[in-house]
Amino acid sequence: MVIDTAIDIRNVSKCYRRYAHPVDRFKELMLPYKAQCQQFWALDKVSFQVRRGESVGILGQNGSGKSTLLQIIARTLTPTSGQVITSDRISALLELGSGFNPEFTGSQNVMLNGQLLGFSRRAIEAKMDEILAFSEIGDFVHRPLKTYSSGMFVRLAFAAAIVWEPEILIVDEALAVGDVFFQQKCFARIKALQQQGTTILFVSHDTQAILNLCQRAVLLDHGQVVYIGDAPTAVERYYELHYSSYEPEPLPKRAPDSEPPPTAAPKLDLALPLITDFSGKNRYGKAIGLIEGVCITDFSGKARAALLVQTELVLSIKLGPHAPNLAPLNIGFHLRDRLGQLIIGVNTHLLGHSLAQHPPGQALICQFRFRPQIAPGEYTLDVAVAEDALYAKTIYDWINSALPLSLTTGAEENDQGGICRPDIAVVTYDASTSTVVQSSG
Repeated sequence: MVIDTAIDIRNVSKCYRRYAHPVDRFKELMLPYKAQCQQFWALDKVSFQVRRGESVGILGQNGSGKSTLLQIIARTLTPTSGQVITSDRISALLELGSGFNPEFTGSQNVMLNGQLLGFSRRAIEAKMDEILAFSEIGDFVHRPLKTYSSGMFVRLAFAAAIVWEPEILIVDEALAVGDVFFQQKCFARIKALQQQGTTILFVSHDTQAILNLCQRAVLLDHGQVVYIGDAPTAVERYYELHYSSYEPEPLPKRAPDSEPPPTAAPKLDLALPLITDFSGKNRYGKAIGLIEGVCITDFSGKARAALLVQTELVLSIKLGPHAPNLAPLNIGFHLRDRLGQLIIGVNTHLLGHSLAQHPPGQALICQFRFRPQIAPGEYTLDVAVAEDALYAKTIYDWINSALPLSLTTGAEENDQGGICRPDIAVVTYDASTSTVVQSSG
């Protein structure tokens, strides 16, 4: 094992035996040469390494083997074959509150949990004040756990697990619970551990959390590693894997009398600076090639090196003729920052813009006009067309990072903080007379 490596996973496999009836276990014991079970391989020769101080995400659909892998790394599960070599002390957040006794008080459960982790009573008592401060449950710590609300229980369980500042931290969906304030507090704590050099393995279906916390990611599918690399690419592959698993379903036909009447629209300038070459882009769907071109321009239709955050922008997406079984369509886009975090995500279905009246066999250009009102910087745009549904399962054509977008304020003075740039009006009053002193915006 390399000295710089915190976790070395070598050809790890895990097989579960499935028996149709309980008596089949006895039959197999008596007749070992005749198998009575079905084998299910939750993991199949998984191998990768995690360097010291690195944060690695693990992605995959339900049943891909993520939790099984973490349990093996945490030594709560034994692999069928292969081995896991770790060089540092591990703390695992696999299931918050596992082992807590509802009849014991909060402080008694903290003491018991710490002892199960191998710490002395004196060490646990030294950390007790810090655990209670993080959990913010007050005097409830002296009451039985069965009197706690679910939020109080989660706070105490997380505080009891995170306070030990491990060399290796394993987190399995533990941050998907609690209110938004608790989640922010947990993320802040994990980021603090990152700055201290803690090695982190993080499993979550929240791809934004993966992008925010992890430098690299591992994508699992049916117990096998299908990608190891930078987190943004892993997230793209995760979505591609997710959507490609669905087969197109016939869409319901709308009655002619239910179609909305056509509305008047301004004439389109067809001289658009469309980008039509998407070679090298990650692209997937059931009808790849349906998107023929895209461009982002200012309101006058001009493409510029940098566009202003406070002015209206126009995103144009050109689709080629489509087959009748693909109608109606749902066209949308994602705007992502340099970390791959989703800033804007919208489509025609969410905006109530039905494309049911557009006849198949004809090309169309769909334009989204909006003011970004976000911080200046470098962004990318994903564009897609899918089935017309609130939760589209069938993707026809999806292009990741189809084109870049550079935003600027157009001014040299200091810019306001934060990601959003809303139009804000300011009014000041005389506190004694309630009269307006000044109004702006």
